[in-house]
This record gives sequence, structure tokens and C-alpha cells, in this order.
Amino acid sequence: MKIRFGASLGLASEVTDLPRIVDRLESAGVDSLWFSELVYSPAVDPFAGMAYTLGRADRLKVGTSVAVLPGRNPVLVAKALASLAALGPKRVLPAFGLRPASQAEWNLFGVPDGRRAAVFDEALEVLRALLTGDEVTFAGEFFQLTSASLGICPPVPVDIWLGGSAPAAFRRIGRLADGWLGSFLTPDEAGAARESIERAAAEAGRAIEPDHYGLSLGVADGGLRDEIATAVRSRRPDVDPADLVAGDWPQLHRQLDGLIAAGLSKFVIRPVGDTPADEFIDRFIDELLPRQN
Repeated sequence: MKIRFGASLGLASEVTDLPRIVDRLESAGVDSLWFSELVYSPAVDPFAGMAYTLGRADRLKVGTSVAVLPGRNPVLVAKALASLAALGPKRVLPAFGLRPASQAEWNLFGVPDGRRAAVFDEALEVLRALLTGDEVTFAGEFFQLTSASLGICPPVPVDIWLGGSAPAAFRRIGRLADGWLGSFLTPDEAGAARESIERAAAEAGRAIEPDHYGLSLGVADGGLRDEIATAVRSRRPDVDPADLVAGDWPQLHRQLDGLIAAGLSKFVIRPVGDTPADEFIDRFIDELLPRQN
């Protein structure tokens, strides 16, 4: 399997930093740059960031880690992705999730009460159908299309990856997605997640590519500060924060060893804490590019 590492800057950069960051990653031969859904922050919008990067760089891939799909119209999302994929064939790596990480942003992606998962499933079906380039007729509970066509057919298929770390998410990935980008899981948990997704895919008469399993990982520089450890515990009170977020680069390598042994091969690495973007990128290049095969 091809081991690949992508960089996600998250809150470590602002919109005005993007030209310099793209140029640095492109010149170093980094595989991909990933944009997070962080609306109430200085971070660039994922779709705007992907478009800008594709126009500025010739090789660098772009992805979302992760963008929210329920609450967006899937036809408009499909149009954006088809356009991006036509401009940068094989370089667009969308990954979607159920809702924003920040609760303050939940109301920005409104869906009927109690129906977020159902909207997600239906939106995924619409999205995947439209990205084939065929005319689509769809009669669902939330979306209805009659002979709809985007007028753009991506030159190569666009794979749709999903986030999530719950059993329902694994079933959805197995039924509807092309890959998985998880987060906040130990190597043992990630390996079990992969097995669950494989079972769900087999039950749906599908198969997911063996190298389409990945994880988003955070790395600090000099240990986890108390406020970071507290934030991790609030999300996963059952696990030591140090097992989920690396306090330094040697610890990140140990986590990667376990995850690769568990069958994962794609990793999105983000800085945790106040590490400047340029320092993180330099360390990312030195530490992780030699591990790619």
C-alpha cells in the first residue's frame, strides 16, 4: 500500500498565508493540503482553499478534513467538486462529515430535527450519482431531481471519503463511501474500525480499496498543554489524551507505526498548540516525507 501524508494547517494559518504555504508544499513534493471546516476562525474556507491551491500548484492535491455535507445542497456540492476535478484531475480528495467540530457552528448547517443522519445518507446518494456525469432522476424524502445533469463530467472518478468513528458511521462508509478518514482513535480502535467498514461494504455488495483507510492526527511540539489535554478528554474521556494526540514528533512516529500495522495508509497531520505554520511545515517535510513509499 502507498503510505502518504497530507498537511492540514487548521488554525495555524490565515487566508493571507496560503500563497506561501502552497508554494512551500509544492516545491517540497508534499502529497496534499487539507482544509478544515472552521467557519468562525481565520482559516480559509475549504472549497475556496481547494480552488486557489489547484490554480497555483501543478501537482499538490487538495482535500477537506472534513467538510460538512448535511445542511448543504448536494447538487451544488457536486457542481463545485466536478468543476474542481475538471481543473485538477486526480487531485481533489473530498471527505465529508455529519456536523462541524465546533458546536457553535452546528446551526449553520440546518436540517430537520433528528434527521441529520438520514439527510446525510440521501445527500451522499445524490452527490455520488451526479458526479458520474449521467443524468440523474432521484425521488427522496429531502431531495428530488428530474433528469438533472451538471454539464461537467470529471475526467476521472472523484472518490468520496467520510469521517466518523461510531458504528453508524462505519455502516454508512461501507454502504456509500470510497474511503474513510477517521480521527481521535488508537491504533487498535482504528484497526477495528477498518474491519467494521469492510464488513459493512461486503454486506452492501461493495468493496473499498485497501489503501483508502486513513486517520487525521495532531502533533504538538514539546508536550500536550493542559488545555489541549482537557479538550481531548472532553471528547474521549475513556482514553489517555497522549494516546490520541502526539505530544512530540517521536510520539507521532510511534502512533503511525501502530496505525500502519493496523492497515491504515493515509494520514492527515495537523499542528496542535501554537506552533507557527512555517515551523510545522518544515518539520513535517523533514519527518514524514522519508516515510512515504
